[in-house]
Amino acid sequence: MEVTLSYGLAGLGFAIPESPGFQGVLRPREAKVVDNPEAAILEALHRPLATKPLAGLAQGRRSACIVISDITRPVPNQIILPPLVAELEKAGIKKEAITILIATGIHRPNAGNELVRLVGPEIAKDYRIINHFSKRAEDMILVGEINDGVPALINRHYVAADLKILTGFIEPHMWAGFSGGRKSILPGISSIETLEYMHGPEMIAHPGTVYGALAGNPFHEAGLAIMKKAGADFIVNVTLNSAKEITKVFAGDPVKAHLEGCRFLAPFCTKALDTPLDFIVTTNSGAPLDCNLYQTVKGITGAAPVVKPGGEIIIASACSEGAGSPEYIEILKMVDNPKNFIKRLLRREFFISDQWCAQETYQVMLEHPIHLYSEGLTAAEIERYHMHPVSSITETISALLHKYGPQARWAVVPDGPLLILKLSHQTEPGEDR
Repeated sequence: MEVTLSYGLAGLGFAIPESPGFQGVLRPREAKVVDNPEAAILEALHRPLATKPLAGLAQGRRSACIVISDITRPVPNQIILPPLVAELEKAGIKKEAITILIATGIHRPNAGNELVRLVGPEIAKDYRIINHFSKRAEDMILVGEINDGVPALINRHYVAADLKILTGFIEPHMWAGFSGGRKSILPGISSIETLEYMHGPEMIAHPGTVYGALAGNPFHEAGLAIMKKAGADFIVNVTLNSAKEITKVFAGDPVKAHLEGCRFLAPFCTKALDTPLDFIVTTNSGAPLDCNLYQTVKGITGAAPVVKPGGEIIIASACSEGAGSPEYIEILKMVDNPKNFIKRLLRREFFISDQWCAQETYQVMLEHPIHLYSEGLTAAEIERYHMHPVSSITETISALLHKYGPQARWAVVPDGPLLILKLSHQTEPGEDR
């Protein structure tokens, strides 16, 4: 059998060896694609969930801030933004009073041709677009505190706007349960001081910060609390299929519309296995998410719940931008071995921006060896990061079948973290976890 993994822009094909213990190629179920995405967006703006139409909310407002995801997320901004800004202008908000704020979190800014790809040439030419910089103290406003003194420091351009709009897409997320909604603010446009709490070692290690869980998830709950402090008037979130096509639009009240989107998506993106696997082949869902090793943790974490203790993970991630930021590379170089690194983090010996993805990666590695296929990293780099370099996925599978025997249970997950994997005795993802 030939299978194509989501990898970079073009995908990665490989041959699956015959094996009686093979559990199949596991994919999300695909929801029906929206026939006319532009019309669906406009309809959602006119008939939103649990709030007035966007034009009604915009009446009498002097300015608006629209938060969008950065280039690492496949949000169809070129479909969402034109009808959205048109509604605002029809309601009387002048074009020059509309700010589009890129929710970079701690990622690098998006500029030049990349910015044009992100929003489209007309929006890039006609509107004020600003990148969020989490480390610029002068760009932050304190809107309050949560959880006994955690400062909610939010981008001042957002705080100052009369009308606050969040856009994005909903997918499984390894800490927030699902992306979208409140995540545009936290971590999207929050300060590094706020993120130090949200991505602290205790939060990352908490058993409730997992794929598909909302109730009882402290990451999700903190995001809601900070969104309430910062304010949010309206969201436009979409769900996408594996081809990045829109399957549904959720617009309206920032809490209720987002929750409705999570409820809609959960049955399509969840797969339960009856017993754990000896090993698994997965991805980081291809471009744009598999741009670096920092992001690759999402595919690693998504696979781990269905692999037995000591079982192994093979992951294909292009890492076209290498390991990640200079801070992330600095962290990776600090890791003498996964166990000691996790101990140091939990003792809070240091705090370095980006350490949270290293923590998540090495937490998984405590129980599961990781084999990485990547054309963006050398074999020496992969070994330095305590992973096993893969030159051929087929050969690596064959080696593991030799190690575990022909009856070994294993599976392939071509879309990586777009599928929430669980064992059948685990709780269902969603609101009532």
